[in-house]
Amino acid sequence: MKFRIFALTATIVTTIVTTSVITMAATGNVMAQNDPYLWLEDVEGPNALAWARGQNEVSISELESHPLFELIHERALEIYTSDDRIAYPSLMGGEVYNFWRDAEHVRGIWRKSSLANYRSDDGDNDREWDVILDIDALAEVEDENWVWAGSNCRYPDYDRCLVGLSIGGADAAVRREFDLETREFVEDGFFVPESKSSIGWRDRDSVFYGPAFEEADMTDSGYPRTVRLWRRGQAREDAELIFEGEKTDVASTGVRFWDGDDYYDLIIRVPDFFSRHYFRYVDGEVRRIEVPEDAELAGMLDGQLLVELKSDWTVDGTTYAQGALVAGPMASFEAGQPDLSVVFQPDARSSISGVTTTENTVVVNVLDNVVSRLLRFTHGEQGWTSTPLDVPDLGSIDVITADDKSDRFFYDYTGFLTPSTLFEADAMTNTHAEVRSEPAWFDADGMDVAQYEATSADGERIPYFVVTPKGFEADGQNPTLLGAYGGFEVSRTPFYSGVTGSAWLSRGGVYVLANIRGGGEFGPKWHQAALKENRQRAFDDLIAVSEDLIERNITSPDHLGIQGGSNGGLLVGAVMVQRPELFDAVVCQVPLLDMKRYHKLLAGASWMAEYGDPDDPAQWEYIGKYSPYQNVSAEAEYPRAFFTTSTRDDRVHPGHARKMVAKMLDQGHDVLYYENIEGGHGGAANLKQRAYLSALIFAYLHARLAD
Repeated sequence: MKFRIFALTATIVTTIVTTSVITMAATGNVMAQNDPYLWLEDVEGPNALAWARGQNEVSISELESHPLFELIHERALEIYTSDDRIAYPSLMGGEVYNFWRDAEHVRGIWRKSSLANYRSDDGDNDREWDVILDIDALAEVEDENWVWAGSNCRYPDYDRCLVGLSIGGADAAVRREFDLETREFVEDGFFVPESKSSIGWRDRDSVFYGPAFEEADMTDSGYPRTVRLWRRGQAREDAELIFEGEKTDVASTGVRFWDGDDYYDLIIRVPDFFSRHYFRYVDGEVRRIEVPEDAELAGMLDGQLLVELKSDWTVDGTTYAQGALVAGPMASFEAGQPDLSVVFQPDARSSISGVTTTENTVVVNVLDNVVSRLLRFTHGEQGWTSTPLDVPDLGSIDVITADDKSDRFFYDYTGFLTPSTLFEADAMTNTHAEVRSEPAWFDADGMDVAQYEATSADGERIPYFVVTPKGFEADGQNPTLLGAYGGFEVSRTPFYSGVTGSAWLSRGGVYVLANIRGGGEFGPKWHQAALKENRQRAFDDLIAVSEDLIERNITSPDHLGIQGGSNGGLLVGAVMVQRPELFDAVVCQVPLLDMKRYHKLLAGASWMAEYGDPDDPAQWEYIGKYSPYQNVSAEAEYPRAFFTTSTRDDRVHPGHARKMVAKMLDQGHDVLYYENIEGGHGGAANLKQRAYLSALIFAYLHARLAD
């Protein structure tokens, strides 16, 4: 699409520092010095790795011996590598690009097709795909464990790309200039060694560059602090410094985005995870764009800058409400006098989940009580005009890609029992056509989906979805898996999973998805309700849903399990420690758990706007009350939890899971642990690893909740 600024999160800048940062991470406060498990933070230290491998042996031996493991593993591998999956498109220059993994291409291939071929009725594998880059072949030739880390291709010509290659799936990646015409990496082209550095196109012969190698150039979060203009032929070290952020910031980066044939160079400073300072870079000068710190630039159309508000904004006596999408001429923002109009204002139980621009329209993806709908907006002399787009009802919709030179876009529609279906649509004519749908990976006949609400500790209504198997009876005996996230304004919506369906639902399990506070399901207020000193609300919400499931006789504590990863790992870890009697299984994946030291480990400092600063005694007072690592007790009886992480995760430090497990084992608790030696924050570097991890988890769940 034309607008190419993305909401800056911990992954805004693609990525170094693994061993160097990890070594530094072992220093810190007095409590850390008294931590007997600190040695497990030495990620690739021989003792720590030996400990991890020893734990792996115990868990693998047990879980692989479960009678369902091999069946689930084989089916998961079949699903993940099937040619019947949708090859999701990325539109560039009127052509369709796609990155694809399968059994033959475990690491993946980058390929393209014409629109006509992509629309054909044949299976994806039969379409006329033109392979651009084969990562498996590249890894073999270069003898490196390459994992695809995306590409950034130069608009509008799409002649050169900056290709990202990660070693083992870490956030840190190598960036190499690639020629789309010759299909070769450019000799003496732009190149950045493995790091969390940022790099993005300005024009064919210059890029915005943010180094993340030396301590002086990095923020406390490990991302670039400076923005430099790097011209072709220059050494990286000679790139011109054009902006400096603060050491305590999350990151700073430079981008170019386009509005029709016009372009704007922006510098984005991120003081904390939820704050942005936007600047326009013109003729060597940096000029501030006047928007609230917590607002996000969402796009641009015909000179109108689109701004998504995270809090109320009063301009010239008019208050624009939290959660709204507003717009005004770019020049008015630069002049410090925004001339605003409201594009869309959600109500109390709806929110904006995405904004996409086409050539003539703005497409807004709205969540209405956690169900998706699309609205089209056009701008004229009378202001903004809204039209509902004709899309399927009662499901989840994600806009996948939009065209630069037309009103064409592709979106995906799915639900718990509805396989993903890809549609091609035209926002201006309000038409759509099905392009491809995935097969049903499990028999959903007799299964059902319902939405309920639980009442949290403070009286807030917490919605959740329940997916029941064929023959379901509310007898309290149903093995039930409850998932949630509850952080960083991330919304959890209905989704189709062939693996969950075949491994769990088809075998009599119930699946539950909770929309707890901390997420974005009902807009910024839903997220902000569980920030910092209010974090306990997210835990209370999950506890309330768990209790409601039991009260409805859907399940019982002996048959109820919870699952979460990353921030969701913190969620389930904290709830396990607080209310262990509610559960008999806990799947805690790539988690944060030691909240006294999280901000000193890898990217952890970037999340202090979410959790708080544990070095501040006033903030540690509330963080310390829920931090799982500090609160786990030898006297309590916990369910036999399963912790998973990845050695190559350079976002959430594997030391969190390692130390928690070591401490629990020494306290006499029985737990399981699996560490993937590669795989990054997702926990799996390729489809085979993903299938294997899924089989381990579902074997564990069946053993705990169903056997």
